[in-house]
Amino acid sequence: MAKYLLLKHYRSTKPDDAEHDVPMDRWTPEEVDAHMKYMNDFADRLRGSGEFVDGQALAPDGLWVRHDGAGRPPVTDGPFAETKDLIAGWMIIDVDSQDRAIELAGELSAAPGEGGTPYREWLEVRPLLQSAPTVTE
Repeated sequence: MAKYLLLKHYRSTKPDDAEHDVPMDRWTPEEVDAHMKYMNDFADRLRGSGEFVDGQALAPDGLWVRHDGAGRPPVTDGPFAETKDLIAGWMIIDVDSQDRAIELAGELSAAPGEGGTPYREWLEVRPLLQSAPTVTE
């Protein structure tokens, strides 16, 4: 089994249909509810198969933080108005193969969006770094 991080960007893949590429903050409450139900049902199904590890939605605001040297406070910047690349949430899955991770990400990308049609959002699929085996003598 390998663990993968699925990063949800809430950026649709509908460049040929920009009229329907509507950000979630402009959906009706019923459309948001349908999307969240899809997400919860998806996670519940993966819990049942043992493939779900964890997942969370993220608030749209945030900051960039950087260490600015010993004895100095961290530097912060933001929040950023550029929302098209915001990570809206994440899910960690534990699956048998990268192919299975891709299959599940494709299914997750079909969560309903505006008008109830599949949102076709981009998901980033990243394997979690596996620690190197411990060498003992």
